[in-house]
Amino acid sequence: MNHMLRPPDLPLTTQAAEGLMRRRLSVVEVAAMVEAGIFAEDERFELIGGEIVPMSPKGIRHEVIKVSLNLFWSARLPSGIGLAQETTFRLSEDTFVEPDFVFFRRADGLKALSPATALLAVEVADTSLAYDLDRKTRIYAAAGVREVWVIEANSLQAHIRRAPGIDGYREQNTVPPDHTLHFAFAPALDLSLGELELV
Repeated sequence: MNHMLRPPDLPLTTQAAEGLMRRRLSVVEVAAMVEAGIFAEDERFELIGGEIVPMSPKGIRHEVIKVSLNLFWSARLPSGIGLAQETTFRLSEDTFVEPDFVFFRRADGLKALSPATALLAVEVADTSLAYDLDRKTRIYAAAGVREVWVIEANSLQAHIRRAPGIDGYREQNTVPPDHTLHFAFAPALDLSLGELELV
């Protein structure tokens, strides 16, 4: 947050315009605001349908799982597959999200990351679990992201979503931590979350 522009006692979030029309922002406009210093570079938010939505604070368990997954996958990543962490993933002109991980083909490159080029988006969820399993997966599906995993930080259950459509994912499975998660595009990355070595 820019402390030079923002009064120190002004709350960061509001629902004051609930039920009223609001101005829709584009991804490009928000990027320009960040570039101009209106938002701090470390301020965590997503743009959903043109509205800025602050992200839930990350708990220590979330970070432990995320770092452990990154170490596991990075050590086994095939040469043709890229892995980005918490990157700005543009889904449309007025929507971007920041998944914990996105897998993509290196031949496409990160600059070309889109719903069409992403192989898999992974969300690690603790406080945001209900939102990630419902609204956020529907946002991914409507954009056409082929596969999304929501991993529960506490139970290590993984919710697998495939076959996107405008109303959500047609294929939905829950994988317990003692079962293997399979990567269709890179079997070397397969893992059982219950056996993941935690940092």
